[in-house]
Amino acid sequence: MTTFTDLGLIAPLLKALAAEGYTKPTPIQAQAIPQVLSGRDLLGVAQTGTGKTAAFALPILQKLSARPLRTPPKSCRALILSPTRELASQIQDNIRIYGKFLQLNSTVIFGGVSLSRQVRDCQQGIDIIVATPGRLLDLVKQRALFLTDVEMFVLDEADQMLDMGFIHDIRKIVSYLPVHRHNMFFSATMPKEIAELAGRLLTNPAHVAVTPVASTVERIDQKVMFVETASKQVLLNKILEDASISRALVFSRTKHGADRIVKHLAREGIPADAIHGNKSQNQREKALAAFREGRSRLLIATDIAARGIDVDGVTHVINFDLPNVPESYVHRIGRTARAGADGQAISFCDRDERAYLRDIEKLTRQSVPVVPNPLGPAHEPAAPGPRGPGAARPAGQPAQKSGRPHGGKPQGAGGPRSDNNRRPARRPQANGGARRSASNHG
Repeated sequence: MTTFTDLGLIAPLLKALAAEGYTKPTPIQAQAIPQVLSGRDLLGVAQTGTGKTAAFALPILQKLSARPLRTPPKSCRALILSPTRELASQIQDNIRIYGKFLQLNSTVIFGGVSLSRQVRDCQQGIDIIVATPGRLLDLVKQRALFLTDVEMFVLDEADQMLDMGFIHDIRKIVSYLPVHRHNMFFSATMPKEIAELAGRLLTNPAHVAVTPVASTVERIDQKVMFVETASKQVLLNKILEDASISRALVFSRTKHGADRIVKHLAREGIPADAIHGNKSQNQREKALAAFREGRSRLLIATDIAARGIDVDGVTHVINFDLPNVPESYVHRIGRTARAGADGQAISFCDRDERAYLRDIEKLTRQSVPVVPNPLGPAHEPAAPGPRGPGAARPAGQPAQKSGRPHGGKPQGAGGPRSDNNRRPARRPQANGGARRSASNHG
């Protein structure tokens, strides 16, 4: 059995890991950490939940502490780019946990909070910065931060960066980095544009890969209910009468839809919070904290806002709207059945979502069992229709590519908390694909 001691980690890191109860590395950690410690660039094809945050955070901490240099003002020694605020915050939290016995400082930079405070944080120099692309470029353009002293660079969730329109920002950021640096690149999938970017960033990289998406959903009890669109809210209210639903995530396809769900639940005396890009950072953090601490039973979320939701004890995931991209379904239901616990995923499927269901089944290579709508046949679409290749696709929706591999507490294997955030659904972008700011994503 491989242990963290076998990977060549220093005593302060081993002490921090032991304090958290982590003894056995996950497969990606066992593969990646020795390669990074040896100085090689790294290309990781890895999904959320595999432990990849520790796979890059631990060797970064070790290599920086081995050379205890004073970081110049307005500079950093290690830069980690993340697509969303929640994921960036979680990476920063993990770095603090792993590095608590080291004399290194770190900070997180993202939109939606005071820019002036982040400028002050950078004044004295920071060893490790975790950032979203948009706000990082704001600081660079204001000359509040310089990237010329970066020794180690991590691009996490690269395909999600592409989905969110950040690819041009990434290229701009890379242009500010020194030529000689140590690079780590992680992506759940490897579309052509991402593969080309990796080829430009990495020099003779070590390659690591983990389990494909299909195995992720096998231990989750899944079911789908056919329902008319107008009856979805009534169906949700009915489902929530089940006392076994002690902590549930409800997914809406849109921000406004999430707010509507919260309002309808409130009318029925069912408290819930929403988390999405139109909420302030403070609102999002408070809602997530209440859900994590058990003070709130329900959290209504959009896909992108849910990237940083790493909460133990989620008993149910309810897809109020089926996602229009199948990988997002796997990300959503992966919020339950964590650390060996049981979990259920209940999906509502209206007349226009049947093609989405078919794409999900194609990706996961399994059928989602259909169960009766507890409201009765009157609330179901007139005819479920075929679920094979001949099923009608919702009007105005292009065919979605599927079949691509896709990719807290100690995981079942004993490894440290991973980023536990799956990449967002690939969806059409507004305004001809213009980048959405990191401060206002869904």
